[in-house]
Amino acid sequence: MFQLDKLIRDNIKTLKAYSSARDEFSGEASVFLDANENSLGSPLKKWYNRYPDPHQQAVKKALSLIKGIAPEHIFLGNGSDECIDLLYRCFCEPGKDNAIICPPTYGMYEVSANINNIALKRAPLLPDFQLNLAHLETLIDENTKLIWLCSPNNPTGNSLNRADIEMVLNHFDGIVVIDEAYINFAKQNSFIQDLVDYPNLVVLQTFSKAWGLAGLRLGMAFASKEILAVMDKVKPPYNINQVTQELALKAMEELGQVKDMIRILVDMREALVGVFESMPTVEKVYPSDANFILVKIAEARKIYEFLLTKGIVVRDRSSVQLCEDCLRITIGTEQENTDLVDAMQDWYASQTIPE
Repeated sequence: MFQLDKLIRDNIKTLKAYSSARDEFSGEASVFLDANENSLGSPLKKWYNRYPDPHQQAVKKALSLIKGIAPEHIFLGNGSDECIDLLYRCFCEPGKDNAIICPPTYGMYEVSANINNIALKRAPLLPDFQLNLAHLETLIDENTKLIWLCSPNNPTGNSLNRADIEMVLNHFDGIVVIDEAYINFAKQNSFIQDLVDYPNLVVLQTFSKAWGLAGLRLGMAFASKEILAVMDKVKPPYNINQVTQELALKAMEELGQVKDMIRILVDMREALVGVFESMPTVEKVYPSDANFILVKIAEARKIYEFLLTKGIVVRDRSSVQLCEDCLRITIGTEQENTDLVDAMQDWYASQTIPE
């Protein structure tokens, strides 16, 4: 049975969170002399001399209307990477506890585990990039606090079988984190609406992909109020700056434009898949529910280096488990996709030996 209190690190249970000036005041005021800000303003807009809302209430309210979930179930991080780090720091005792990943998957789960001195266990995906539930089950012990599931997965692009994820949620007494950074490009439904059924569920999303706001560094975590209360306790007091909050609010007013971009990117993804499938030496184009495709191709490293000479950067994933001889290719603009295809044709032409 899931018991959150047993997962929280002892020092976090007794931690007294930093109380900022803005935490200690609520209500209306016209004179703020409580936070040692520069009262004369700034070289930029005057209100940038004030600290931002430490709880990002306006952003969470706007986001709640889009996601269909109450603001108290939303946490905002300085990128999803901050959310990942906080989950380790809140629930995993360094040098004692462990977490499980399912490679190939997003690399920051491992990097953040190493930073926090958390042992990491690996349950590699099956050849079809789905969960190996039997192996996963054997890795769980009394010190396993987190299981990371990326769906749609990076770098493979596929969504994990929903029934498999539900199996993990139903049988694991720790926290299951579903990273949905690419969910907007998929036909599958988000797990956000399932939070009511799974108290051990955390869903991660981001403004970096479909929203096109990677430069703002704004990530989202959706979970029970109890889990988010622990994360709020540990996070820096002003982790989301004022400019990011303002721009996120403005972006959320343009939901229609975001939906149009998603549709265009998905259409171009499918077109690019067709082009690659017709290319010589392409062994496989893996199904994708993301804004990228994974292509298994002969001489992947040489092609990667050739594309660099053309000013085109893709991601060589050849050294990643189960992704041997694979390139991960982001869907670009229409012109960028054309440039990529033209460069690939140049590569094949350069390999042809005249008779």
